[in-house]
Amino acid sequence: MPELPEVETVRRGLNQFTLNREITDGNVLLERTIAYPFSANEFIDKIKGTNITTWHRRGKYLLAQLSPHSFLGVHLRMTGQLLWVEKNQPLHKHTRIRLFLGESHELRFVDQRTFGQMWYVPDQMAVESIITGLAKLALDPFDPEFTAEYFASKLKKSRRPIKTGLLDQSVVAGLGNIYADEALFKSGILPTTLGIELQIPQIELLRIAIIEVLSASIAVGGTTFSNFLSVQGVNGNYGGAAWVYNRAGKPCKICSNIIERIKLGGRSSHFCSHCQK
Repeated sequence: MPELPEVETVRRGLNQFTLNREITDGNVLLERTIAYPFSANEFIDKIKGTNITTWHRRGKYLLAQLSPHSFLGVHLRMTGQLLWVEKNQPLHKHTRIRLFLGESHELRFVDQRTFGQMWYVPDQMAVESIITGLAKLALDPFDPEFTAEYFASKLKKSRRPIKTGLLDQSVVAGLGNIYADEALFKSGILPTTLGIELQIPQIELLRIAIIEVLSASIAVGGTTFSNFLSVQGVNGNYGGAAWVYNRAGKPCKICSNIIERIKLGGRSSHFCSHCQK
């Protein structure tokens, strides 16, 4: 699943290629991809003739501000891709939505697993009233208010393993399996440690580590272990620099101890038992 760095990479690409372009038309190839309104025809009718003024990111959600005051929301879920392509490029078999922007190019939503969604948010309606998942999000790690004290308030009563807690979007927005493993390694915390057991100095180390690993991944266009692509169809390059994620059985880059993998909450967790305590 694309996480914060991958979604941020897509946002930056969209802002590079799609701003101030009119959505002249569109085509919905899989109707259930449209989460609101509930008719694909109505969705196209509403967005037709609008201009994309900017793209925002909230956690793993993308929000395009449309002229005059409406929004287009996107969640890539597990396998979604937003690709900026020429109109004459052959359709990928998993293309779900096509948005035509100008005479020569279009924005295609490609999604193999079909869990991704799009929303149209009309003028004068709160975005959270339509995209209800936004109301449950915690602060973004890059928000100035994401302090150790704020983070501690989300963890102080948690008897879940910290790795499980980090995947909860109401604890920290945008973090997923890859970067939770990486941040826990950088902060020296075992994924099995309970949230309630962490002290403020550890929480501050973890907060800083989260920002550092996310920043490092954004700088190289995110991570591609399976199917993530930028809007230009380019793989992310962070995977080769990962400290522990997807490295089970390999030596730790710091101490040469063998990286271990366990299951927590149904998700794989990778860690070094020597570097993490």
